[in-house]
Amino acid sequence: MQIHSDYSLLRHNTFGIDVKCRQFVEYNDENELRKTLKMLKENTEAPWLHIGGGSNLLFTKDYPGTILHSGIYGKEIIEESDESVLLRVGAAEDWDKLVEWCVEKGLHGLENLSLIPGEAGASAVQNIGAYGVEVESLIEKVETLKVETGEARIFLHDECEYGYRTSVFKQQHKGKFIVTHVQYRLSKQFFPQISYGALKDLSEKNDMPPTAAEVRNKVIRIRREKLPDPAEIGSAGSFFMNPVISESQFQALQSQNPDIPHYPAKGGIKVPAGWLIEQCGWKGKQLGQAGVHPRQALVLINLGHATGAEIAQLSRKIQEDVAERFNITLHPEVLFL
Repeated sequence: MQIHSDYSLLRHNTFGIDVKCRQFVEYNDENELRKTLKMLKENTEAPWLHIGGGSNLLFTKDYPGTILHSGIYGKEIIEESDESVLLRVGAAEDWDKLVEWCVEKGLHGLENLSLIPGEAGASAVQNIGAYGVEVESLIEKVETLKVETGEARIFLHDECEYGYRTSVFKQQHKGKFIVTHVQYRLSKQFFPQISYGALKDLSEKNDMPPTAAEVRNKVIRIRREKLPDPAEIGSAGSFFMNPVISESQFQALQSQNPDIPHYPAKGGIKVPAGWLIEQCGWKGKQLGQAGVHPRQALVLINLGHATGAEIAQLSRKIQEDVAERFNITLHPEVLFL
């Protein structure tokens, strides 16, 4: 177990905000996590927070307590049939490296989720999704430890209560359980999911559908064209969730904006947040050292030396403008700290 005091979080948030925490703890297995939780329970005065890859965090100031980070790695096939495998993955595994490994091994389902930043544990908390696929469709079980007691608990898929970019771990059980492993049900046969957006132009070659590698490579090309590399330009990827509005509200908007893009969703119609932001004139604009990416309005960026407070200020201004023009409230995907 690694314990550091007065620790820089620069490497642990993709916005590239150089803030510090009072203490940083990285545990390597469930027993070390139990010891850490016991230690934190004895020190009730200081706050604590568990993070993953930091791709959904916006630090607006130094963190006054303890940051926990998983060091639980590993990939293991724990069940196999002629059609599928059940893959158990440690929470600390890098997400895109996991997708790459699965494609190479002929284990299918994750291809559309290529190049999403973060770690495997966070995939089960955030219900990450892209290009018509949400990870919850592949998750069978989520292994956790209960914060209060250190007891192990396995959540079956339905117990996770997945929704758009949310789960039971972000709602009623927020802060009550820590994910240690995720079990994914992956197919040995590849069924390409290419009906969504820019993947539609994946042409069939020799009357054959695209391979998993071709789908993955296409997704990577699209994301690299639209999204900055966090190693070069600080960002958290998509900053806002795409709002879901009622059918009647959408029809009213469409009458004024015939070209408004939209998709069917649970509970209504999903409208791209990036389109709304772009219509308000924010694409490529900046406020201080915080800006909106010139190729994708959904992405807020650190232009070099932005503080978390500057990025938060920019996000609030965007929310105000979208609400004033479209009467739609945008909700951030990132957590403000």
